[in-house]
Amino acid sequence: MAALLRRFFDPRSLSSAESQTPLNDQIFDSTLNDFCRTCRSTPCSQAIDFNTVSTSILPNHLQAVTVSRLGQILVDFFTEQEGQSQIKAEIVTKYFLVWSKIIIATQKKQRSGDRVAYIDLFAGPGRYEDGAASTPILILRKAVSDPDLCDRLVTIFNDKDEKNTNSLRAAIAAIPGIEKLKYEPKISTSEIGGEVVKEFASKRLVPTFSFVDPFGYKGLSLQLVNSVLKDFGCDCVFFFNYNRINMGLNNEAVSPHMDALFGSQRAALLREQFNTTSNPVDRETFIVDAMTNALKEMGGKYVLPFRFRNPLDTRTTHHLFFISKHFRGYEIMKGIMYDHSKKEHEVAKFEYNPADSRWPDLFEFLRPLDHLEEMLLDNFAGKTVQMESLYESHSVGRPFVLKNYREVLCRMEQEKKVTMDRPSPPRKKNTLAPDVSITFPRR
Repeated sequence: MAALLRRFFDPRSLSSAESQTPLNDQIFDSTLNDFCRTCRSTPCSQAIDFNTVSTSILPNHLQAVTVSRLGQILVDFFTEQEGQSQIKAEIVTKYFLVWSKIIIATQKKQRSGDRVAYIDLFAGPGRYEDGAASTPILILRKAVSDPDLCDRLVTIFNDKDEKNTNSLRAAIAAIPGIEKLKYEPKISTSEIGGEVVKEFASKRLVPTFSFVDPFGYKGLSLQLVNSVLKDFGCDCVFFFNYNRINMGLNNEAVSPHMDALFGSQRAALLREQFNTTSNPVDRETFIVDAMTNALKEMGGKYVLPFRFRNPLDTRTTHHLFFISKHFRGYEIMKGIMYDHSKKEHEVAKFEYNPADSRWPDLFEFLRPLDHLEEMLLDNFAGKTVQMESLYESHSVGRPFVLKNYREVLCRMEQEKKVTMDRPSPPRKKNTLAPDVSITFPRR
């Protein structure tokens, strides 16, 4: 679809008058989904006369928009989707591979299970419009080359769109070696709602990694996340459309969806907060802070947010949340997100959200590396603590990864600001094993 749009809408061909036509991007955020669904009904092999698009496809309030201006925004939109789809697919696939190896090794050691699962309830097609493989295909390609996953992996894919499930089924069948999987991938075409939540909630799941990626927000709820997270070894990633939620909070027609997503009391509080400001920075922070706290109250001890911006970095489009009950999962995902994050002086902006000290949970994610030394001296004053314990207790809710702690602590040791029970030298320079004890001075 993106390639097709570019054939007819080349931003470089805009006249100066057309390129300066004012247009509110939020109008498109609220209607573009309908446009896409209508547009998909036209075979891509046929040329579409986009000069008539404003009267034949778009809703009434968009019919006055110039075709060229519409084309530019649509090209930007699909460019966003392709980039975001690739990044989130890489994040999910990388985490699944590391997570599954840890779970399978534990099962073998403890002789406690013989299956792991990957669930995607909004799986989409087998391939995106630009030809890139979707997340289910990436997962299964990796699985067929791993004997342990071939023997243990259970996969469940769902999408309410039959075209998507048909496309996914065909793409799975075309994977070389797919027959090596002991458990055939299960594909269903269903609307995700209360019945599905009840089914997951009533069953004890094998260790499961779930990816919940609805296009907007319907079907996404705290109850759904809890139902796939509650059992041993279960982690979850969900991806939600921030703009749709931002506009939906004060829309009575979608109030039930907002209540299901945040909980009715928290959704009501959000509406009150929205009435106090129209500042988009504050509103975004309200939403992310509310979701983070709701997930923690639900039992997601470790919550890691990741924000997606549009290509011009002018507005937020989506948020990705990772939820786990175990620090090890949090640490792994933090490392993966670090690799995909913008960085300032080696500190990753996992949480790009514009927060300040009014929201302490989010404010901690904005601290630069220069602050880490002073934080450690304050938080551990007069204490002796092993490196592993220090990292696990101090890194949660902050942007620093293990390499940041090693760098700062080794520098503090050289500057005589801390002492270690196995000093350097003779310990190799810039190394710090998990069991090294670090003593901090009193303040």
